[in-house]
Amino acid sequence: MELTRSKRIESIDILRGLVMIIMALDHTRDFFHQPAITGNPLDPATTTVPIYFTRWITHFCAPTFVFLSGVSAYLSSLRKTRAEASLFLIKRGLWLVLVEITIVTLGITANPFFGFIVLQVIWAIGWSMVILGLLSRISPKLVLIVGLLLFFGHNILDLVNLPKEGAGKTIMAIFFRASFTIIPLDSTHVAAAVYAILPWTGVMLLGYSIGTWFNRDFPAEKRKARLLQLGTGLIVLFIVLRATNAYGDTFPRVKGDSFRFNLLAFLNTTKYPPSLLYLSMTLGPSCLALAFLENVKGRWKDIVSVYGRVPFFYYICHFYLLHIILIIAFFATGHSTAEIISPFVPFNFRPATFGWGLPIVYLIWFSVVVLLYFPCRWYSQYKKTHTHWWLSYV
Repeated sequence: MELTRSKRIESIDILRGLVMIIMALDHTRDFFHQPAITGNPLDPATTTVPIYFTRWITHFCAPTFVFLSGVSAYLSSLRKTRAEASLFLIKRGLWLVLVEITIVTLGITANPFFGFIVLQVIWAIGWSMVILGLLSRISPKLVLIVGLLLFFGHNILDLVNLPKEGAGKTIMAIFFRASFTIIPLDSTHVAAAVYAILPWTGVMLLGYSIGTWFNRDFPAEKRKARLLQLGTGLIVLFIVLRATNAYGDTFPRVKGDSFRFNLLAFLNTTKYPPSLLYLSMTLGPSCLALAFLENVKGRWKDIVSVYGRVPFFYYICHFYLLHIILIIAFFATGHSTAEIISPFVPFNFRPATFGWGLPIVYLIWFSVVVLLYFPCRWYSQYKKTHTHWWLSYV
């Protein structure tokens, strides 16, 4: 059986690099922005415009990353038989679930006893890969059908009375409704279900389904036209549904007395769990970006692509670097060991009242991104020149 080969499309690496860079801003804000623990940056009634858009711009990161993970899964499958590709996705997915529970959780919380286990984007990607591996083994058409049903249909649950306690609530939270849902594990350990699995699976399945547009033999102009159509369609869908409050978000749009309030409220869609409006609002522009980034020139795109070629490596490293800086700042600002653990704060070394304003947050974010460029460039080159089996998992 002759397998179709693909060339690397630079627009994927550029866009993925951009969202990885922006993603670090949100986590820097969590660690270092003084009101991050005690305030809601997206509440139109209490936020400021700079704080709001510092948080809002990072909404694009997770949907784009999961979507491109689906595209990459398809392109990777071209070098394997269907059975081999399916098995690889299942194994890599389970590996990512383990990484989330251990390596990522430790980097976020700095708690070696794992009293607070975080189940967020890597967890959702891992299980989505397992599901994709199972479905793609059966039929690519099945992947598309299930992806469409999950993407456009999961908000139907907003109209259903779901279990409010017990195992039913936990199961629904894990698969559909997670919103920082706390799941007790024992007397000293809890898990926080932050990312609901199946809505994110829908995003990955659709990414996988458009992977054929990135085949080597697929005409570039046709790919650009389809991306423009898809992106525009999602943006129009978002505007229409948001304006009518008809469907697609767990929390309908609220109205205020000022243009500022109404604009912020219009854009404040639900991420936990990701609503259809949230996904349309973010993936629409991302598809347009994919179309326009394909032929860009300049040194900047080479720099950004470095992060996009090693996103998992960057993701792990940025949490540990941020927490090292946080620990240094914690002690440098006079805090004692008695304050390492704070009530209702999942991060150690981060008291609820700790932190600075946005200028310092942006300075730390910029510094972290610059510092990580060099190890990311080294690892990207290492992957190009080595063929160890484990490189496909990291």
